[in-house]
Amino acid sequence: MASHLNGGGRVNIALWRNKARSDLLKCLRECPGSKALVWDSQLTGPVGLIAEYSLLKENEVDRMFPLNPGRLPLAAGPGASAIQSVIFLVRPKLELMSDIADCIRKTEEVGSRFQKDYHIYFVPMKSTLCCQKLKNLQVYGFLKNVGEYCLELLPMDSDLLSMESSLSFKECNLLNDFTTMHYVARALMKMQAMYGIIPKVYGKGKCAKMVSDMITRMRLEIGDKEFKSEPCFDSMLLLDRSCDLLTPLPTQLTYEGLMDEYFDIQNGTGKFPPEKFAKSNESDQQKDLSTDKKSDFKKIPLNSSDELFAVLRDKNFNAVGPELSKKAKTLSAIYDERKDAKTVRAMKQFVSKLPHIQLEKSQLATHTSIAELVKEKTDTDSFMDSLQIQQEFMNGLDTDKVSSYIEDLIAKKESLVKVLRLICLQSVTNDGLKPKVLDFYKREILQTYGFEHILTLSNLERAGLLKFQGPRGFPTLRKTLNLVVGEVNELNPLDISYVFSGYAPLSVRLIQTLMGPGWRSIQEVMRFLPGQAFEIDQKLPPGVEKRKPLSQGNQEDNTRVCLVFFLGGATFAEIAALRFLSQQENSSHGPTEYIIATTKLINGSNWIESLMENPVPGEEESTSFRPQQSRLR
Repeated sequence: MASHLNGGGRVNIALWRNKARSDLLKCLRECPGSKALVWDSQLTGPVGLIAEYSLLKENEVDRMFPLNPGRLPLAAGPGASAIQSVIFLVRPKLELMSDIADCIRKTEEVGSRFQKDYHIYFVPMKSTLCCQKLKNLQVYGFLKNVGEYCLELLPMDSDLLSMESSLSFKECNLLNDFTTMHYVARALMKMQAMYGIIPKVYGKGKCAKMVSDMITRMRLEIGDKEFKSEPCFDSMLLLDRSCDLLTPLPTQLTYEGLMDEYFDIQNGTGKFPPEKFAKSNESDQQKDLSTDKKSDFKKIPLNSSDELFAVLRDKNFNAVGPELSKKAKTLSAIYDERKDAKTVRAMKQFVSKLPHIQLEKSQLATHTSIAELVKEKTDTDSFMDSLQIQQEFMNGLDTDKVSSYIEDLIAKKESLVKVLRLICLQSVTNDGLKPKVLDFYKREILQTYGFEHILTLSNLERAGLLKFQGPRGFPTLRKTLNLVVGEVNELNPLDISYVFSGYAPLSVRLIQTLMGPGWRSIQEVMRFLPGQAFEIDQKLPPGVEKRKPLSQGNQEDNTRVCLVFFLGGATFAEIAALRFLSQQENSSHGPTEYIIATTKLINGSNWIESLMENPVPGEEESTSFRPQQSRLR
């Protein structure tokens, strides 16, 4: 189970999932008898990555309901046991407490000959304010257990973890709410308890320094008794999203990146129009807590347990077609072996391989269909025109004047998110816009899309994505870090710039430099990026030694392991670039394996949406474990 979490490297992410499952089961076992789980709707997808329905069923969870105001339909059907424990699993959000109170009151009003116990577990941390509100609503006395389920980081794959906290960037950079950074620090302390103290910590940015300080303080409070494991990581980098506002804005050009751009990957699952896929019967193992039977989408798990997806995910999309063709020819050749099987033994060997062959055939059909769906998007004039203007901006062409392309998009009332994404890209690559250019864009947007978007424009300015032109730093960054590469081999790449067909993600160039000559070699450009750069040595507990010196013989022993934590979000393109670097064995500074963690897996659209103000009163976005932002058109 969850085989995709153990990639065979030094860090086994499956251990993290096992601990999260164990903690969840501990919560369930504190609640006796037959159970009804009442879900905060934003937690069903994330918790589905930890525990499948069958596991909950084994632990006496007989009913599940979304959290809504009103009475819970707990009446037992024929042959069903009466519910003894009602468990609320919710985020620590004040607005949810009213729904919980209404649920409890209305359920109790109906009465029952069976005694019911109510329990509440906050994810990821108990909230004093929420408890006080429940007391004010006069339902706290009904609660037998008030606890917390400490699920800060979700295991997405063997080298990837995410908090799926979609408003973390907005909270930290606009609202001065650093709760998520506290969750990050708690998660990192748990990781160090499991995988050993990380000897070297690097960081860049305000939030990175904040997390580092919290870790230092927490370790002083806890002491060394919790950290007895030999270090699995050699180093950790904490990197603020604000240090690289550019990378999320252009269109990602990897297979997984384009899927996320157009088909909304959430909680490791992609949603696709079903027409392209042959009907198939899903096994119970494929179903998870996020399955919606009424959905109009085909839901497909996207992780490295799918062997073909593991090969395709990080490739430039132009390399996907040849790879699918190669796979089809390989399978065809394997099927031809059946004709050459003349003996019983040969036939037995072929039959023994048949289940795996059929699985590979199914995966090939699935990804051929997905690739066709993506190609329908990338073959349009709209896609190519947008890509061209993005490339021009990143090359510094016509960034100081109003773009006629953006002007036309506004005139046609195209997606506001698309318009804002391009304007922000122009602003970031030009170190801000001339006053008359920025004022023109603002005026056109407000007149075309509505004056309620003035708050959104203000948010983008406060985040640094829109601003008046200041000192020119980006040309120096572009040249010194070689961010724009002229010749890119998309089929057999030699550089990370393949993920955007010519642009190397600034964040990953910083990581690449840090793991190579070090940031001291680029001190003159580091000053153009916001926030303090720092380096900390963490003392190992008594009796715990660093990893043995690198050996000559064993390649795995020679590989350094670095945990990279993106504070404010990371794109699939950046993840692909880091995986590319992990595969480079000829590095002059030795190979490095990267484990990636982030507050949220983002793309340019949902990142911009997270900064938008919803014009409809009362529809505030949630601040953690938000699977999907509502699109404002």
